[in-house]
Parts: sequence; structure tokens; C-alpha cells
Amino acid sequence: MQSAYDISEDAIMEVYPKVAETIAEALGRDLDEVTLTTPLMGGLDAESIDFLDIVFRLERQFKVKIPRGKIVEDARGPLSEEEFEQKGYLTEAGFKRLQEHLSEVPPERFKSPMKARDIPRLFTVETFCKLVVRAQEQATKSPDG
Repeated sequence: MQSAYDISEDAIMEVYPKVAETIAEALGRDLDEVTLTTPLMGGLDAESIDFLDIVFRLERQFKVKIPRGKIVEDARGPLSEEEFEQKGYLTEAGFKRLQEHLSEVPPERFKSPMKARDIPRLFTVETFCKLVVRAQEQATKSPDG
């Protein structure tokens, strides 16, 4: 079985130019500031409200549906909410799972203990590229997509 983490570099690079352009527009940044590894919150000064705008723009740009909270939901994977987080903090299993899911994020950016609400601080441009690729794959699998 193919892991949810197995998104090819080619698939990422195929959507990257449009994702970068969309993020740059949404945040009022120059395109050359938006690289695959740029963190949205720390590097591009995005705020959590900007993620909604970015996701909305990506849905329109790529003609896909991206449910709200999809990155965290995908990161949780087969873990129940209780297995993933307790009292607002990621469990050890949740932390490990998040690191695997956000494999594009450098390990030193993961700080334990981690509050679940701080997960978006890890998101990079590549995180959103992967989100788009997954949404495209989902659309091709879905009978009404």
C-alpha cells in the first residue's frame, strides 16, 4: 500500500509555480520570496486567517475541494483525536505522526511539547503543494469529482 506521504517530487514541482504565485498574491509578497521551503507564518508573515484565503484561492486555481482543517486531519491519519492530542498538546504518537506527515519541514522546527494550535506555524509552501496534489488525487478517485 502506498503511504500518504509518498508524493513524488515531480508531482510537487508540477503544481509549485501556480501554488507559489497564488500564495504570493494572497499575502502581497514578491514571487521570489516564495520558495518551497519558506514557512508561511515565519517567512512570509502569514496569519492563520490567511490560510483560509490561500486554500480558497488554491481551490479556484486548481478546481479542487480542500476541506477546512485538511492538513491537520491528514497529519492525524489513522490516529483518533485522543491518540493525536490531549489537553491541547500533541501526544508522543501524534508528534511522531506529524513529523512524518510534514516531512518537508526541517526537524529542528518541531519543538516538543507542541500545542496542536501551533501546527500551522510549521506549514511551508511545499505543505500547500502537497495539499493540492492530494486534493487532485482525491478528485480523480471520487465518482463525482
